Amino acid sequence: MKRQEILDGLRQSPKVDVCVIGGGINGISVFRELSLQGLNVLLVEKHDYCSGASSALSRMVHGGLRYLENGEFKLVQESLVERDRLLRNAPHYVAPLPTTVPVFDIFSGLGNGIVRFLGLSRRPSRRGAVAIKAGLSIYDFLTRKRALMPRHQFRGRRATLAKWPALNPDIKSSATYFDAWVSHPERLGIELLQDGLSAKFGAMALNYAELHRTEDGQYRVEDLIGGASISVEPVLIINATGGWIDIANQTLFSPETRPAPLMGGTKGSHLIVDNADLRDALADHMIYYENEDGRICILFPYLGKVLVGSTDIRVDDPETVRCEADERDYILQSLAFVLPDITVRPEQIVFQFSGVRPLPASTDSFTGRIPRDHFCTVVEPKDGGPPVLCMIGGKWTTFRSFGELAADMALERLGRRRRIATTDRPIGGGRAFPASAAAWLTQMAASKGLSGRRMAELFARYGTDAEAVGDFIAAGPDAVLPHAGYSMREVQFLIRGEAVEHLDDLLLRRTTLAVSGELSLEMMDAVLDLLAQEKRWTLAHRARERDRFLTLLTERHGVDEGMLSARNEPRSTECDTTAKSG
Repeated sequence: MKRQEILDGLRQSPKVDVCVIGGGINGISVFRELSLQGLNVLLVEKHDYCSGASSALSRMVHGGLRYLENGEFKLVQESLVERDRLLRNAPHYVAPLPTTVPVFDIFSGLGNGIVRFLGLSRRPSRRGAVAIKAGLSIYDFLTRKRALMPRHQFRGRRATLAKWPALNPDIKSSATYFDAWVSHPERLGIELLQDGLSAKFGAMALNYAELHRTEDGQYRVEDLIGGASISVEPVLIINATGGWIDIANQTLFSPETRPAPLMGGTKGSHLIVDNADLRDALADHMIYYENEDGRICILFPYLGKVLVGSTDIRVDDPETVRCEADERDYILQSLAFVLPDITVRPEQIVFQFSGVRPLPASTDSFTGRIPRDHFCTVVEPKDGGPPVLCMIGGKWTTFRSFGELAADMALERLGRRRRIATTDRPIGGGRAFPASAAAWLTQMAASKGLSGRRMAELFARYGTDAEAVGDFIAAGPDAVLPHAGYSMREVQFLIRGEAVEHLDDLLLRRTTLAVSGELSLEMMDAVLDLLAQEKRWTLAHRARERDRFLTLLTERHGVDEGMLSARNEPRSTECDTTAKSG
């Protein structure tokens, strides 16, 4: 359903079984779970889908090796199971990632688990070879029945430096194991959303909308695009706003009945670096390393660049987080420690992002020891109204199991039964994923009248959903855009079918143009023209949207108009994006 159809439907029938607040990966997951069970579910997201913490993750899909130090064995096991499910259910976006840990000590870190158990406040020491060996052995043990990826291995100093000569020469050894990474996390969120909407039992979703309680105890949805205010009557509310949970609860409860704070998030910032020497030095591995202060950091190849992170800083207001100058300096210092001979110049940082980890409230003085597990708690309003189920904690890897947990609690309260499981349900472009991509691409390119290269680009971005995108492209006249590999019809497909309301929806989340450092000013304006045409914006509205996006890009992502302008290139004539005739 289109936006106006949803709003009109709510005016006619305001009753819904569940209203989910928060369109991040966990909110979308529980929305999908409940929609597939046949419930009438409304999802409301204040901004765009997956625009908060769900777009600011490290891009790792992992069990959480360092969580073993906190004694969170159940979480690690659950995460590893969900990681392996994502490898099967979303192979177009989730892939194995060889991960290497440089080791600088032998016995250091053996007391970290004891420190945690006793509740002592000092920071854990750096992890030595024995502690890392123990952790990786547990990792292998927890995945022994599935064995989708190789077991870990150790290398001595000489073998390590032979493979990674740029590493800090003070290392004693290294350990390599396998986890996974996700290339397009925001797109995977959109595909989960579409899967929930495909149930068609009464599933509705609105981005750029808010749910709040009025003074007379009623609930209204405020449309932040068109300005409408519509009454809704949910039987149950699920607060899945992550780092915004306590803020959202202020709008759901009267001042006298608000629950105590539930969240205590920390900020993690990352940089995207365009440095060929750095990329080559990784040898296609992720380097999972400790900085000199013991803080875990990562760097790995990402969309032709290198992703480096991260920080771990307590925050009070998730709405305004950004990568600050001191965080950027810290990340670059950590990089200089592990790869001392590689220099990153400021202009090589092509993008930066920051998000809030939705951690439970904690007084622990060391943020690394705050539990990463997830749970749900139900708050019953004391002055009437529907109960509010709050989803506390959660990491990106476990979104499916967390959504399943919350959905099962909701089903129990509503007296409904589960009818569909999502454990083995493919996601979006992971459906009917071909054993031979080459054969599939050859067939699809021929049937759509597109070049093999063009079809391969679509497959890399959408998996098997590239078939639908290719059909749309082939159905009308197309034109090359300033970025080789994107065309007018492809962008129109995204605008018309993926709830795009602002320019940043397209350039930050429906595509990877901005995060990969490939967005130019010319491409930005070309996409804006297409969006303005589709939305029938006035010139004044278009100008406001342009200013809005440039401000967002500068303030949140460290990319200014001058950087975009420097990326302008002559329009390519080699990329075949138009359908062949005849």
